[in-house]
Amino acid sequence: MKKILIATDGSDESRQAVDFGLELAEEQGARVVLVHVAPVVDVLPTSGFGMTGAVPHDLTDYDWSPLTEARALAEELGIDVRTEMLRGETVDEIVAYGDTIDADLIVVGSRGHGALASALLGSVSRGVLHEARRPVLVVRGTRATAPVGG
Repeated sequence: MKKILIATDGSDESRQAVDFGLELAEEQGARVVLVHVAPVVDVLPTSGFGMTGAVPHDLTDYDWSPLTEARALAEELGIDVRTEMLRGETVDEIVAYGDTIDADLIVVGSRGHGALASALLGSVSRGVLHEARRPVLVVRGTRATAPVGG
C-alpha cells in the first residue's frame, strides 16, 4: 500500500477514521492525503410556496477545520500528510479524487445509523462503498454508553 486517501468531515466518526487511517499508513509506510468536501453552493429558503434559492458557498474557517484538526493529529504522530479541499457532492468528489490520485485505499468513517435510517437518509460511507472502484475501509466508531446504575 503506497497511498491512502482519508476523508474527514470533523465528526467523531471521521476522527476515528483519521486515527485508524494514520495508524495504517504508518504501519504500511504509505503516503496520506486528507480530504474534506465543501459545498459549491448554499441552498437558502425564500419566502413563499417552499421555494429555495442558491448562492455560491464561500469557504470559511469552519470548512477548513476538519482538515486543520486532522493535519494536527498527523503532525503529533510525525506523519507527513497532504490536505485537499474538494468542492461538490461529497461521495462523487471523494471517489473521483481517489481515482485521480490512484489511491490504494479510501478510508471513511461510518455515522453508525441503523439500517432504516441509512436506507432513508443514505450516507457518505454507503455511497463511497457503492461508487468506488478501489478498496474502501469504513471505520465504525465505538458508541459511548452510559454507566450502568448511574
